[in-house]
Amino acid sequence: MKCEELNELLDAYVDRELDLMTSSRFDRHLAECEHCRTLHSQYQRMHETVSNRMEYFRAPEHLEANLRARLGLKESAAESLPVITVSRWRLWAAIAACAVGILLLAGLWIQLVHGPSSSEVLAHDVVSSHVRSLLASHLSDVVSTDQHTVKPWFNGKLDFAPVVKDLSSDGFPLVGGRLDYLDKRPVAALIYKRRQHTINLFTWPSQASDSSPRRFSIRGYHVLQWTHSQMTYWAVSDLNAAELDAFARDFEARP
Repeated sequence: MKCEELNELLDAYVDRELDLMTSSRFDRHLAECEHCRTLHSQYQRMHETVSNRMEYFRAPEHLEANLRARLGLKESAAESLPVITVSRWRLWAAIAACAVGILLLAGLWIQLVHGPSSSEVLAHDVVSSHVRSLLASHLSDVVSTDQHTVKPWFNGKLDFAPVVKDLSSDGFPLVGGRLDYLDKRPVAALIYKRRQHTINLFTWPSQASDSSPRRFSIRGYHVLQWTHSQMTYWAVSDLNAAELDAFARDFEARP
């Protein structure tokens, strides 16, 4: 199962509506994918919040009579058993439809109130910066494959020293760097290549603890975010997810 398929089935999985075979595939994917586990946890918390916070009321005695009148159903002693069974099914189907509508409205309210997370918003900004750098023909302020040329270029232009690594032996040659602006501050953008594909690696200081890469897929681009040694990293490219994962591993493995 791929992440895209999981995203489409996540609601049904949380509501336990999937068949046994699909649920098993879902479970296996969650065991292997940290990003999808995080997404599942968010959905699960939302589901529990809606369930716990919704108020339940006992239906008034006249509710059934009112619903029967609206649906054109009449009770009489002459009605046969099969007709009564069908009528009751229609009645409870209407009630169930009302309940589903209430749940959908509650979920929409939560989405409108909370909106996307700050990480998701920043991931979209990272992709936009990546695309602009390619469209504006301003990919690099300093063009060099030498890390000892690229790193000193940032001196005096930023309030931190970015970590610049040579990954040419891993198939990800450094080609330059530039200044960019993300998360309401100037950041370093390091440019790497993989064949004809460009990788923008944005980096700036962070107070967050070290973390494993989080994955995003936005408008056909793959994004990875992780934190190491009080620096946050955002890698974005149109590379396939596996190769971008390899880039992140190689970058962290280099001293």
